[in-house]
Order: sequence, then C-alpha cells, then structure tokens
Amino acid sequence: MTSALPPHLVELARAKGVGTDYWDWQGQHTFIPEGALREVLTALGEDVSSDESIPAALHRAQTQPWRRTLPATVVSRQGYGHRVLTHVAHGSAVEIVAVLDDGTERALPQVDHLVAPQEVDGTLLGEAAFEVPADLPLGYHRLVARTEAPPLLPETAQAHLIVVPNALTLPDALTHGPIEGLMTQIYQVRSRDSWGFGDLGDLRRIGEWAARDRGFDFLLVNPLHAAEPVPHVEPSPYLPTSRRFGNPLYIDLETIPGIERLDAQSRIRVAGLAGQARPLNTADTIDRDAGWTLKREALEVIYAALAASQEDEVAAYAAREGQALTDFATWCSLAQDYGPLWDTDWPEPLRDVTSEAVVAHRADHPERIGFYIWLQWVLDGQLGSVQRGLVGAGMSLGVIHDLAVGIHPEGADAWALTDVLAKGVTVGAPADQFNQLGQNWSQPPWRPDRLAEAGYAPFRDMVRSVLRDSGGVRVDHIIGLFRLWWVPEGHIAADGAYVHYDHEAMVGILALEAHRAQAVVIGEDLGVVEPWVRDYLRERGILGTSIVWFEWAEDGRPRPPETYRELCLATVTTHDLPPTAGYLALEHVALRERLGLLTRSVEEERAAELAVVHSVREALMAAGLLAEGGDDAAVVEALHAWLRRTPSLLHGIALTDLVGDVRVINQPGTDEEYPNWRVPIAGPDRRPLLVEDIVGDH
Repeated sequence: MTSALPPHLVELARAKGVGTDYWDWQGQHTFIPEGALREVLTALGEDVSSDESIPAALHRAQTQPWRRTLPATVVSRQGYGHRVLTHVAHGSAVEIVAVLDDGTERALPQVDHLVAPQEVDGTLLGEAAFEVPADLPLGYHRLVARTEAPPLLPETAQAHLIVVPNALTLPDALTHGPIEGLMTQIYQVRSRDSWGFGDLGDLRRIGEWAARDRGFDFLLVNPLHAAEPVPHVEPSPYLPTSRRFGNPLYIDLETIPGIERLDAQSRIRVAGLAGQARPLNTADTIDRDAGWTLKREALEVIYAALAASQEDEVAAYAAREGQALTDFATWCSLAQDYGPLWDTDWPEPLRDVTSEAVVAHRADHPERIGFYIWLQWVLDGQLGSVQRGLVGAGMSLGVIHDLAVGIHPEGADAWALTDVLAKGVTVGAPADQFNQLGQNWSQPPWRPDRLAEAGYAPFRDMVRSVLRDSGGVRVDHIIGLFRLWWVPEGHIAADGAYVHYDHEAMVGILALEAHRAQAVVIGEDLGVVEPWVRDYLRERGILGTSIVWFEWAEDGRPRPPETYRELCLATVTTHDLPPTAGYLALEHVALRERLGLLTRSVEEERAAELAVVHSVREALMAAGLLAEGGDDAAVVEALHAWLRRTPSLLHGIALTDLVGDVRVINQPGTDEEYPNWRVPIAGPDRRPLLVEDIVGDH
C-alpha cells in the first residue's frame, strides 16, 4: 500500500513536522487522508487551499531558517556543546554572546561550517556556526548576535537560550529500591464534613493514613488544575480551564489562613451553607455544581471578612505570579458575567485578552478579580501545607501531581494563550485496543512554532506551577511532548495526523523544572508509542508507566514481573480502566456494550477479555501467588503481590483496589453517556464510602 498524496504536499508536511503515515495499534501501516492533512497544515499557518499554492508554501517553509539571524529558541544540554547556526548578509562578520540570567556575558566560539551562500528573496545570505559552551549554568538565558550589517529582522538578532540537565538525578528516596504509594482521585474521597466532593483536608487525612498505617511513600492524585468558576463545572480533571492555576473547589475551609479570626455572623453563615452541602456527601453521583455553588458562597463570606488583613501576603503572591494570574482572575470575572464559553457567548471585544474592553472590565471589578486572586493564594498555601504534612507523616516523596495533556477549548488558558495555540484542530488519539473508534479530547494543541517564538515560557510556567510544593509529577500522555494527534474540527477522531514537537526543548524544560524542584517525573507512555521514545525518556531520567493488564511477553503470556522496567511507575490499574475487581468482572465490556462503543460483537469482546483474565490467573498460580479456584478478591491481592516482585522504582496502589470498588471512573470516548469523573469511591456493594469508613475514624 502506498500513499496517493501529492508529492509537494508530502514534502511540505515533512518540513512542518507533520506525519503523513503511521503504524496503528494492530501493526497496520496507515496513511493520513489528504483532506485531514491539508486542514492540519492550515492550522499551522500554511496556505494549502489549492494545489497551486503548495509549492510556494513549501519554498517558504524550506527557507524559513535562512530568514532569521538566529533561531527562536536554542536548548542546550549542560555538559555538551550545542551548535547554533546564524544567518547574515553574505560576507558580513558576526559574533554571538550568551547573556546569562545573572547579566554576565560569555562569547560563543565560532566553529568550521562550510555551506554555500543562498539567495533568499533577492538577498544573498551566508550561514555561520557557533558552539554553546558545555559549562554554561542551568537556566534561562539569551543569545545575542552582533553583526556589522543590520540583522535580517531586528527581533531575530536575539534568541532564547535554555540550558537543561542532561538527565534528572533520582530523588534520594528512590536510590534504595522500590517504594509503594497510594493513587486516588481526590474528589471521589468525601468525608462527613465535605462539600459534596473531596478536598485538600480529605487528601491530608487519606495521605496521613496511607503513610502511618500502610507505610506508603507517595500519594499520586488526579490533576488539580482549575475548572470553571461558575456552573456548569467541567467534571473531568483532564479538561481544565487552566493548567497553570489550581481548582479552588479543593480548598479546605477549615485551614484557610486566619479562619480562627472569622466573626460570629460570618461563622453562622458559613455553617449554614456547610449544613446544606452535607447531604451531597452520601449521594451516588458527585454533583460539583451544587457543591461548588455552596462552597463558593462560603468562600465569598470568608474573603469579605479576612481579605483586608491579608493584602500584603496576597500582593506578594500576585507579584510572583505576574500578568498570567491577573489574566486568569479577569477571565474568571468575565465568566461570572457571560458564562465560561468565551469564544461562543462573550461579546466580541472581550474575546481578546489585550482589548480595551478587557482592560475596562478589570478596572471596573477590582474586588471580584481580587477574590479570584485570593482563592489562588489560599490554594497555593494549602497545597504546600499538605505536602509538608505528608512528608512529616513519613512519606519520602509526598504528593505527586498529575499534569493533564491539554485544556478546555474555551477556558482561561485558551483565552489568554491564544497566540501559542493552534486553531481549527483539537487533540486526540487514533484507535487503540480500549478505544477502537479513536479519541477526540476537544483540546487545542500548542503550535510548535509559536512556542519556540515565546521561548517556551507558557509551557515552562505551567510545569513550574504544577511542580511547586510536590514530590513529583505524572505527565499524562507524555508522548505529546514528542507528537500529538491533531484532529481537524468536524472530522472523526481517525481522520487526524501526528504533528511533531521539539522534544529536546519540551523534555529538557520539564527536566530543568523538575531538577529545580527536586522532584521525580513520571511519563504516562502508554498507547501507540515509537520504541525509541521510551529509550530516550529513560536516558533523560524520566520514569515510564507500566500497567499489569498491558504488559505481555512475546509468547503471549503476562510479562514476568522481574522483567518490568526499573525506571517506571508500575500499577495494576489506571483511572481509564475499571478498578481491578471490576476488570475481573468484565465491568468495562458490559459498559462499552451498553454505550455502543464496541467494534466487534460482545461475544468476541467478552471471550477476548476472559482469555486475558485466564492468562493472568494462570501466571499468578504459576508464581505461587494464587491458589487454584481463588475468588476475585484473592486475584486482586495476588496481582499486587505480583507488582511487588517487579524492580520498578514506584509501585502504585489504587485506593479503589484497597476498598474493593468495581465501578468505572471514566470511560474514554464518552461524555454524558456515562457519569465520568462523577463516581464517588465505593465498596464492593457499590455503596459510597466516606473517608471515615476508609481510615477507621468514626
């Protein structure tokens, strides 16, 4: 099978880092439909509206590096030289200096580089090469080109220079062998005094119990990114309005700074709202809208009473976070007036973050915007307090956060960062074993070229924020730092194309921020992955992910535990699968049949999954971990014993498995067809459990 795509279109796609084919999960060589490819290239700023426009677009793409004095961003590994190419008028002398973040300068030595000059747009240009010194300090610096002739464009005479670690050093906790930790979705774990969903107070109680009674060393949680400030609150933690800022829904009212100074009238109002929220804690489905409406009102009461006494601390926090925080708070204020869908429902002048109308709104609503800034200050402080509390309780790593792969297409980040996001496409994934129709996550992707122009600052700031006050981060779909599946709007998920990113830059910045935070990085590297990618991540000191149900040897049997990767988080299950008891009962097959998500008959699907379960049971018995005829509870216990035999440095135990839950948390490929992300934790009888039931605190 060969591609029927026009050759010039294929060349343009390659020049822009867009794949024209790929190998699917069944090993089939698959070519990208021409229409989808054209729309992806359009989203990258190319004119491919006709066959006649493609050669001109190809010429521009191929000569683009020559049109710049310096590349937009240069990423260099510390300890290794990095060659930088510069372009100037042919025959002109040029020198390059690195201006370090402390203001000092280092000259870059020029190295031999014989390339014929090239005429671009009527100007003869030459190319010279310089070497970034291997001993530059880690950090964010600048390159400046100084030439006797004017630069090709004034803004291209400078470049962002980012010096990153060659590889992350493992935290001390991981140098003595594997450690175990708990995995949970915070909102699932409610207590008697919650507001309908788990919060940071509940997280602290669960974490301290995990450290004290189970000897766990880390607590891996769902993304805590910001959601909408007004109903409808998006239930998926993987479709946030912002990845830079957090979700005030998780604030623990009992530990808000200064809460002990709350006046009597305010206390009464907050207590009344809490009383209205308590019935939500035993509901079979989590109602974020109802709980957040009550909790938000309580937070407004507390803010009105305490804000004046906290001005200096909040101002210092706001100064640290800069314009991004102001923009986020402004978006929240606008969403309160016009709803959270800015690109659909807002007046046209307000859709531009820099517009006069936005500036005027900010000036007219200082108190409201101040409230949203205060919420982030409270949340930031509580996250740090929880981390310190869990380490104090005995955890060596503490909280490991989760970084979602993308953002809501009409959320705060999409509004504020529109210049670095692609339009007309969304992120998704081609078909795989568990999502045989492919996936469309409805999230706008980064534009690789615009990220480079911005020095990767939006990506850096997001990573830095997630890593603050944590023991590590799990990067959801870390393959997205290498390539993302772009789906043109209006197309099915299968009609997409892979767009490649500068993984040296993306992974390097991730490693730099993790190094500064002294944190571990876990890459969720499941699904369709090019083999070299896992090797690359391992070499950079980034852990992978192994899930027992996905680990198979070449002979078709479960992979022996001793052959698992060492640099890895190994788990039995994940949030996109049922809890293990539910998996053994084929809960996922029954659900996908009910929702019409199967691409083969239910009999075939059930038989295939039963064969998988049978193979696993046989392996557990052969290993001496399971007695013949053992029930599902015994299999769950044996699977975790199997996990402990792996050399993987992190062993993750799902709280759902500890309590015998069976219900699916999330069914990929669905929206309202199933209550994704709204299922509270429950026991084997499907009845919701509270924190008090789990930790024995009645």
